[in-house]
Amino acid sequence: MTGEASARDWDVIALDPEDNVATALRPLECGMARVRCGDVIAKITVLEPIPMGHKVALQPLSIDDPVRKYGNIIGLATASIARGAHVHVHNLRSRRGRAAASPARN
Repeated sequence: MTGEASARDWDVIALDPEDNVATALRPLECGMARVRCGDVIAKITVLEPIPMGHKVALQPLSIDDPVRKYGNIIGLATASIARGAHVHVHNLRSRRGRAAASPARN
């Protein structure tokens, strides 16, 4: 390689600098993880095990704070979430895949 980082050089990826969550590229245990966003690789302390493909908070979130991934708001926090915590259905209300309420049928 010509000085470029490889996927082995980071554990978590965010695609937009405004993202407040990032995706785990492998199962994460508690402790230090490397987060890549663009050309920047930073470190974050993971507070709990996080499965591959799930989200980790890059900053503290309060109830009803927007959760940003891929530069878009994907949902709202339903609980306080610490930096480094697992973000998933237990503390995130998604804005995607929510069907409109069906009218009552007689």
